[in-house]
Amino acid sequence: MKKTFLLIAIALSLGIRSHAQEIQTVFRGGRVTGWGALTNKFTTLNGEFANIAGVYGGVYFNQKFFLGIEGSGVTNDISVLPQYSVDPARNLSYAYGQCGLVTEYALGSNKAIHAVFHLFTGAGLTVQYNRYHWDDDPDDGDDYNPEDHDENWFFVAEPGVQLEVNMFRWMRFSPGVTYRKAMGSTSKGLSDDSLSDWSYNITLKFGKF
Repeated sequence: MKKTFLLIAIALSLGIRSHAQEIQTVFRGGRVTGWGALTNKFTTLNGEFANIAGVYGGVYFNQKFFLGIEGSGVTNDISVLPQYSVDPARNLSYAYGQCGLVTEYALGSNKAIHAVFHLFTGAGLTVQYNRYHWDDDPDDGDDYNPEDHDENWFFVAEPGVQLEVNMFRWMRFSPGVTYRKAMGSTSKGLSDDSLSDWSYNITLKFGKF
């Protein structure tokens, strides 16, 4: 009788173990950490030089796959030509920003120097504004009217590649190149083609890798 119970117990144990081995998960035994980044892009918008500063951050899976959000915007003046201005009597500039999802995939993340594939997808925004007299703009604040600033939303996809250098365990230096593709712009003087171009990027990443 004891032998019978013992055999049944062993059979049940093997059956449960076999069943457990059949269950597979995407991040089984995975390592999940997180980090944030400061990035600066050198590019052109509407044929003019544009400096785009931004931040992004998120979670890092198995020292390979990153998922996060990004926000960035132009820091220098990009002038609006009079024929496209919502108010030719004023010296207006274009503001540009983008926000959305960032994904990255690192090849050999633990190596001192390695490649990272980068992809941004999200929304882009342009508006016309009085850069040098922002506080005096009568359309700002509670009276803001999107039509008075030619507010323009569109889709942006920006794939690229980085050459990442592990400076310290908590910091990485990642210069790279991306191509920004704008789709759906209806702005005065800013077509999809004029908003699309190559960017040369410098990025610093901080966190637990």
